Amino acid sequence: MSRPVFAELAGQQRVADSLIAEVDQGNPTHAWLVTGPPGSGRTTAARAFAAALQCTQTPAGCGQCEACKQVMAGNHPDVSFVSTNKVAYQIEDVRHLITRAQERAGKGKWRIIIIEDADRMTERTTNVLLKAIEEPPAMMIWILCAPSPADVLVTIRSRCRAVNLSVPSATDVADLLVRRDGLDPQMAQFAARVSQSHIGVARLLARDEKARERREKVVTLPLRLSTLPQAMAAAAEISTLASEQAEAMTGSQLNAQIAELRHANGLGEEEHIPPGLRGQFKSLEENAKRFARRATFDALDRTLIDLTTFFRDVLSLQLHSGIELINEHLRDKLEPYAASQRSEKTLAQLDAINETRQRLAANVNQLIALEALMARLLPKPGRR
Repeated sequence: MSRPVFAELAGQQRVADSLIAEVDQGNPTHAWLVTGPPGSGRTTAARAFAAALQCTQTPAGCGQCEACKQVMAGNHPDVSFVSTNKVAYQIEDVRHLITRAQERAGKGKWRIIIIEDADRMTERTTNVLLKAIEEPPAMMIWILCAPSPADVLVTIRSRCRAVNLSVPSATDVADLLVRRDGLDPQMAQFAARVSQSHIGVARLLARDEKARERREKVVTLPLRLSTLPQAMAAAAEISTLASEQAEAMTGSQLNAQIAELRHANGLGEEEHIPPGLRGQFKSLEENAKRFARRATFDALDRTLIDLTTFFRDVLSLQLHSGIELINEHLRDKLEPYAASQRSEKTLAQLDAINETRQRLAANVNQLIALEALMARLLPKPGRR
């Protein structure tokens, strides 16, 4: 039977049961590696596990005691959530964590450090962390989160207990959105399907009409490609859509952080910033710029994943697979497109998108990479 703190972990009952058993036996392993595809709930699982470990009630993981509430809200004094808005963690970041790990728990049973996106650690940075994981202080637990075990150096993963999350079903994600967020069941099911069970993306699509419109523009883009000038224009359009999505995310976050800093220092919304505080505000803005670069990459990658769903559906129709279409609402447009070209061309188009994602991850020029991709997505002359 699952515990309340795991209620937001969609479709991962096996994982929840395993973590609960570890909490109940009272002597958990000191280092954990939680892996799973983007949107599967890695951080949610780590947070729920930490809450159950700190819970003051029996059975643990009640979700109602002060410790559970603080961990789930991210403000428990003995549980640290660590993330980065940079491309990679810096050595200084990890050294700071190691210092924090030496501190004894002040309120809870354990000192817990959760590192999100541990795959963003370089080899040098990971080696700094290694000794701390090998020789942890008493009552100290590390929880690292990454997309897959292969994304973390073997020296680290060999010292961690593995927790592997699977892709939840669209039904599980939709049920979570209805239960947790009070969303319309039909909209929740649609969002879960087109997001391919990415919980965060599904929630965004279900709640934000503009996000749905952006996705629709991307997914239907191949229907508007027939000439090279159109391909070049499409590349610029995709770049703009990704930038708009990233700006919407980073702009609201920066405004919230500035407002919080003003409030903490007793400054009104329009009040002049004293010279002694300008450095803090400038640091916020610089961090926001770094985050914007990462957010733009993430948004662009998500855009290309959405584009992939179009050709995945086309290939499914060409092969008469009978598999449910991700973009079922576009079936009347997908079927003529599928009939207009051979499956070999569709496979080549899918390969082109995947190669472009890899090139963008290697930091090539964004617009040039997209222009090359759009040219490869053009139908063969004489087709369509």
